[in-house]
Amino acid sequence: MEPPVRNHAFYEQVFSEVEAPFAFVDLDSMWANADKMLARAGDKPIRIASKSLRCRALIERILEYHDRLRGVMTFTLAETLWLDEEGMEDLLLAYPTTDLEAVQRLAVEHAAHPEVAPILMVDCVEQLDLIESVLGSQAGPLRLCLELDPAWQTLRGRMTIGAKRSPVRTPEQAVALAEEIGRRDRLELVAIMAYESQISGVGDEPPQQRLRSRKIKWMQKNSIEEIKGRRAEVVETVKKVADIQIVNGGGTGSLEFTSAEAAVTEVAAGSGFYAPTQFDHYSRFSLTPAAAFAIPVVRRPGPRVVTALGGGYLSSGAPGPARMPVPWLPEGLSLDDDEGAGEVQTPLLGPAADQLKLGDNVYMRHNKAGELCERFNSLLLVEGGEIVDEVPTYRGEGHAFL
Repeated sequence: MEPPVRNHAFYEQVFSEVEAPFAFVDLDSMWANADKMLARAGDKPIRIASKSLRCRALIERILEYHDRLRGVMTFTLAETLWLDEEGMEDLLLAYPTTDLEAVQRLAVEHAAHPEVAPILMVDCVEQLDLIESVLGSQAGPLRLCLELDPAWQTLRGRMTIGAKRSPVRTPEQAVALAEEIGRRDRLELVAIMAYESQISGVGDEPPQQRLRSRKIKWMQKNSIEEIKGRRAEVVETVKKVADIQIVNGGGTGSLEFTSAEAAVTEVAAGSGFYAPTQFDHYSRFSLTPAAAFAIPVVRRPGPRVVTALGGGYLSSGAPGPARMPVPWLPEGLSLDDDEGAGEVQTPLLGPAADQLKLGDNVYMRHNKAGELCERFNSLLLVEGGEIVDEVPTYRGEGHAFL
């Protein structure tokens, strides 16, 4: 599907009878993004990262869109159990849990058919002990996924680039944990996962930073080769002691690299469906903005400036300007350096401000995908130039999992 062309007038027509603030997803753009990600993933299936969507209705639509979009990667055990109750299958929890009440509930609810229970993430013996501490004699075996650390080390190991997640890095460490799991009757290792954040989550063309861009590309090139060999060795070694059915890797920004690895059975992606600003600066692919929110112009402080209601929907991570939402439409607006995006008002500067009237909408894009849904109870779905549905977010269904 070709990505659609959108402008301010288009969305003002679509939402002419909707009172801002509101959030929406343009399905035409989202399906164009889905097609691009499927092409980049080769012949590997894509597991849907729920953290980046946080809308059950959209997760269900995505799973129905293509037969290679299958399985869900969840982010808390409470969320996992809820999706399980709602009928979603093939659930893999992406992070370790200490929610022992939920672990016990998982074991009890799936005691008759543990082979289809959601998979829990582990990376150390202490986590195994915690899980086992609440399992009754009739429970299990609970299925587990071992998380591998795919971070890239340089300067002879003195510098590590990548998210600080699992302590399991080498084949020896992986097989030691796999063997420990194998000695426990109520636990079963069935999967291995590694998320290479330094490749997937870091754009290699940051604006106006040519030197940094070259450094990122050099780092990613070396990191891709390193994790390819190490992951294959880990998988081969662990398969000698455990029946590994799933090897998951990658994310929206690294689909073409991770899917090319023979050891990998599936890749994961979520943010790419919405295409937040985090993915605007990659040389390897481009996405079409699909999710955004609208805030109304309520003040005109002076020439080339308007003030909109609300808008301070910041994303998580290290603080800085990159965590702020970005004015998208109309083009030609920017945030005020002194105020940024505010809790109750957001000044917007630029020549486009003079063309806006009180009551007009400014369309903003969030830096991260799913976190936007923590601010809105519903998403308006746009297709073919009209609103076709309104669906609840996790928040709209009464859930705030983190």
